[in-house]
Amino acid sequence: MASVNRRRKAISIPKGFWPERSKRSGAGGSNGGIDLRLRMARFPWLKTVEQFDFECQPSLDRKVMRELAGLSCVERAENVVLLGPPGVGKTHLAIALGIKAVDAGSAVLFLTLETLMSRLIRARQENRLERMLQQLTYPRLLILDELGYLPLSREEASLFFRLLVRRYERGSLIVTSNKGFADWGEVFNDQVLATAILDRLLHHATTLNIKGESYRLREKRKAGLLGRRSVTAAEEVTPDVSI
Repeated sequence: MASVNRRRKAISIPKGFWPERSKRSGAGGSNGGIDLRLRMARFPWLKTVEQFDFECQPSLDRKVMRELAGLSCVERAENVVLLGPPGVGKTHLAIALGIKAVDAGSAVLFLTLETLMSRLIRARQENRLERMLQQLTYPRLLILDELGYLPLSREEASLFFRLLVRRYERGSLIVTSNKGFADWGEVFNDQVLATAILDRLLHHATTLNIKGESYRLREKRKAGLLGRRSVTAAEEVTPDVSI
């Protein structure tokens, strides 16, 4: 997997970010405990469901999002897959659901797929892969961002499968991808392995396919930097599982 060499700075938590309902003790912890879980989650930035512009993404089912925000999927160790072209809000929604889980008292970890692969490859080289897999199994919710932007080697695909097997029916995954399921054979460099990955990932999962226009391109158009032609998902991602 070729590295794109991107580093994300640790976020700072704005004063008053947590609503009053978070100021409680007990299972969810105090605000200090919530802030610690938020930092441990390693989100690149803070986004909430309330901040998401549903009007600009009419293909997104608000009822389904409300159900996901209720976190029953996390309680049942079910997965969420967010598909769509770049810029439609997949990462925003993944982080927003992660923040909901943090607020509810769950351990959460956010990783790009590139970072995940780097950690697993290094752990294997240093003979501590088993310990790394255990660490990645611990969070109740693991968010993997940007699957599909770069192809994986056979070794990386095998490591991804091992992690998926470890977490299967034990913890929730949120995966964002710009590729439809029919293209995952190319992403994982192996059709058979991609089928096995999809079998476990989708067994208990909700899939959302966002078909709208990129927020970034829309803002550029508003600023007059692009023509009037809409650059939507030509690009529309098709969640076909018959690979």
